[in-house]
Amino acid sequence: MKKSRVVIMGAAGRDFHNFNTYFRDNEKYHVVAFTAAQIPNIDGRCYPASLAGSLYPDSIPITAEEDLPSIIKDEKVDQVIFAYSDISHADLMHKASWVLSMGADFRLMGNSRITLRSNKPVISVCAVRTGAGKSQTTRRICSILRNRGLKVVVVRHPMPYGDLTKQAVQRFGEHADLETQDCTIEEREEYEPLIDNGIVVYAGVDYERILREAEKEADVIVWDGGNNDLPFYESNLHIVLTDPHRSGHEISYHPGEVNLRLANVVIINKVQTADRRNILRVKENIAKYNPQAIVIEAASPIKIDDPSMVKGKRALVVEDGPTLTHGGMAFGAGTIAAEDNGALDIVDPRPYAVGSVKDMYEKYRHLGPILPAMGYTDEQIKDMEETINRADCDVVVAGTPVDLRRIMNVNKPIARVRYELVEIGKPDLEDIIDQELGPILKVCDGDSCKVK
Repeated sequence: MKKSRVVIMGAAGRDFHNFNTYFRDNEKYHVVAFTAAQIPNIDGRCYPASLAGSLYPDSIPITAEEDLPSIIKDEKVDQVIFAYSDISHADLMHKASWVLSMGADFRLMGNSRITLRSNKPVISVCAVRTGAGKSQTTRRICSILRNRGLKVVVVRHPMPYGDLTKQAVQRFGEHADLETQDCTIEEREEYEPLIDNGIVVYAGVDYERILREAEKEADVIVWDGGNNDLPFYESNLHIVLTDPHRSGHEISYHPGEVNLRLANVVIINKVQTADRRNILRVKENIAKYNPQAIVIEAASPIKIDDPSMVKGKRALVVEDGPTLTHGGMAFGAGTIAAEDNGALDIVDPRPYAVGSVKDMYEKYRHLGPILPAMGYTDEQIKDMEETINRADCDVVVAGTPVDLRRIMNVNKPIARVRYELVEIGKPDLEDIIDQELGPILKVCDGDSCKVK
């Protein structure tokens, strides 16, 4: 039988998972390459033979997405599998048209082919766009479960930007683990707040192995999704965040719309800062595309550690990186905190930008006078540090969950911004977890916790 020759378009996440669960040991296919997008500096590597299985003794190259035409031609590619998230429907179809014009098939894989089943209950937290509020929702759910005496482990959507063999299965239980495993700023943004709350986090590349390790120390597993991707594990309760600041995106981004249609619970977050007309628009889309979903309105109140550090001061605002770059937002929690706490001025960092930070502003022209926390490499962290230190400001308002003082030497005081999820009205997440998962959670008793 002639093998179908395949390229997987990805961004160091869903692409590897699709390969591991469907293509790795599949004699019907030969994956000739991965392509990389969205995240800088992840192309030019290989998916190592140690993870690729017996069919790929020489590893698999990871190339830039721009190289796709030459790969399709030179490798006589039959199928291109699209496997990353947070892309508009229009841009996705442009990529499909591009591939089809080169003579290859363009394929989206149904999640049932590539999801894994746990022997423990799984609650998944996903979203329709990057930056909708998954992280604080995950923390809220973990708090509810731990208050019931349950052991909770979070499994985070992959961010393997380093040595893939070493990152196959990662466990984060304390801050030292972040240093040992050379975590990027993006990874720290997700892991640090959970570690601060005493929650163990798993991540990596091989999510079958990750799941089996997590099951050894968990009564309940919480899947913390990345971008607006779908969960890698079958969920007993699928919770999806929407963002009324970007109303309409819940039905115009892939695979965010899939998440919306699959959700058991849809949370409309950030209602305290959103236009009511946009909230109503999100509600209308939920009613149209998933009328069975339970809908919760929620706020993410923004607090600053020491408001006196900001009042009357010229503030440079650092925001969560992905929310502002490929998430498309022009500002985030840091900007709101600076304004609400009486900052004299929001200092524009662009005149002080150097190196990769300067390049980032050229790429993401929608950005306002804020500094996204971009730190996928040591060079980017150094460029960000120099940009901050060159800026003529009195204080840095850090809207990123990362404690910048752990990873760079900043010559200005840093006021940290924090936010947690607060549901408005009833039912809230506690009610829903009891209602939907009560029969399962009641059989959880240490190692004997199983899905009925």
